[in-house]
Amino acid sequence: MKSSSLQIGKFTFLWGSRTYVMGILNVTPDSFSGDGILAKENGVDAAINQAGDFITNGADILDVGGESTRPGSEPVNADEEIERVIPVIHGLHKNFPDILISIDTYKSQVAEEAIKAGTHIVNDVWGLRADPALAGIVAKYKVPVILMHNRSNPVSLDVRERLGNAYIGADYQDLIEDVKRELLESVAIAKNAGVDESHIVLDPGVGFGKTREHNLELINRLDEIRSLGYPILLGPSRKSFIGFTLDLPADQRVEGTAATIAIGITRGADIVRVHDVKEMARVAKMTDAVVRG
Repeated sequence: MKSSSLQIGKFTFLWGSRTYVMGILNVTPDSFSGDGILAKENGVDAAINQAGDFITNGADILDVGGESTRPGSEPVNADEEIERVIPVIHGLHKNFPDILISIDTYKSQVAEEAIKAGTHIVNDVWGLRADPALAGIVAKYKVPVILMHNRSNPVSLDVRERLGNAYIGADYQDLIEDVKRELLESVAIAKNAGVDESHIVLDPGVGFGKTREHNLELINRLDEIRSLGYPILLGPSRKSFIGFTLDLPADQRVEGTAATIAIGITRGADIVRVHDVKEMARVAKMTDAVVRG
């Protein structure tokens, strides 16, 4: 382990002591899971209400995202993303001043505005590869960063109306070794920009540029990613590989998600990123009781 703990304000992550729960706040109109807050009236109020429910049910972190990362989604420019997320971040701070907030973005401009508005963590689905300036922003403000592995390619999409889109054409010489190598390349980008090693969390990128079989293998062998020594975030919630396995749409994947969360924790996940906070916080607590004692 590169560092056994991470301090953010009054909150301390003690890696290995328990599993931390990140609740997803999609400030978008087009989330794959059907929970996009902008699809509802009074989006900021809807986000506040959802956040309150998440916190009551065990969320440690609220992850705010203003651009859908579902396969095949349309990109959003930085200005529009900022317009979506900043009012929500302000609202979260006002109503829940002690909760940790992460910004789900790969854009340096969005990340900087979010940090200024009070965000504590940057969650980058492109592992600092999409925007060369983002690593510098993370270092400048001394915030932790989640580096996700991503080989997404719109050319290799399998589009299914009921089950959602998935990647079918990703090519790996050796799945786990390729993921490890590319994650360490993202780590190098962060460290070269001046990001403290203790501020780095890795995400293997379940669902991003990987087939159903890749995703299942990645979760089963997550301990090999954990062996790199960095805390691990796992985000399998409601994703299409679960739908393809169970032949179920996104709103019927809670049990499948629970299975992946439980197995992921046994393989070393430190943070789980989920839509169904109440159910998955219970799964995490029960799994922790078994594997962490």
